[in-house]
Amino acid sequence: MSKFSLPNLGTFSENSGLISLEECSDDIHRAGQHGVISVTATGDRKVEFIAFEDTTLAYVNSRMGYPAYYPVHPVKFTPPFQAVLMDLDGTSIHSEDFWVWIIQATTATLLENPKFELEDEDLPFVAGHSVSEHLTHCVNKYCPDKRVEEARQIYFEHTHREMAEIVNGRGKSDVFKPAPGLKDFLLTLKSDGVKIGLVTSGLYEKAYPGILSAFRTLGLGDPKDFYDVIITGGFPLRKGETGTLGELSPKPHPWMYAEAARVGLGIPFEQRHSVVGVEDSGAGVCSIRLAGFSTIGISGGNIVESGTKSLCNLYCESFSEILKNIR
Repeated sequence: MSKFSLPNLGTFSENSGLISLEECSDDIHRAGQHGVISVTATGDRKVEFIAFEDTTLAYVNSRMGYPAYYPVHPVKFTPPFQAVLMDLDGTSIHSEDFWVWIIQATTATLLENPKFELEDEDLPFVAGHSVSEHLTHCVNKYCPDKRVEEARQIYFEHTHREMAEIVNGRGKSDVFKPAPGLKDFLLTLKSDGVKIGLVTSGLYEKAYPGILSAFRTLGLGDPKDFYDVIITGGFPLRKGETGTLGELSPKPHPWMYAEAARVGLGIPFEQRHSVVGVEDSGAGVCSIRLAGFSTIGISGGNIVESGTKSLCNLYCESFSEILKNIR
């Protein structure tokens, strides 16, 4: 079986899940021209890798019209680690079905069709990315006469209502379930003196109630006191309010993981090999990897389906398996 190499990224087999392309989707780089050896994309085509003789660039696509290029840095999987950074939805808690349901409800409202349901083929595009990316997919596919900004307003109306119901004990029950083995995993890291960070593209008003609810279930107290750093997608931009950057720079861009390590934990880029990230989504895997950190994938998300399993330094079925490999 033939293999191919992407400098600073690794060597891959033909069945790695990566896709060979003739050119980058922005038409700037083409295989065989101007020093470009190859152009390769993740299976979901969210990230494209342009390989040169001794370096690789990553091109992160954007449904919002703001793609970006990043250098790919080499990583070293060298446990034990100084810090473990981990995703929220799908990794630390299981609530993805709830947020997909909110996207579906938003689209149903836009269509004025309360019976509307998303199709199975929509799932990779309505999970693991920013709210605006999810809504852009639905607007483009189901109601192209509508605007994403209108969809966002409806989305947050649904979110505010449902979150208030959950907080008051009247909403959907058990929507924020701690992942199996999470408590033992976190407490073991704490006892080992490892710094722990929580990194999510989810907006604060969505993310924090989720982890707070899970911590209450686990008896771990306030997440703000437990974690060494928490990075979320910030606060949404609404008319009459001030929003924060988060919709155009979420995973698979590297900034959230980079900020958690460099700003939140004070770990210089030169010490990045002491940091490892844990993710269940293809977007998250790329985000960690582009930030320059070793990457552990955990089953249950869309890593295999997105064609990013080969980008993981390690792929595990459980938190207990992860612990065996990083201590």
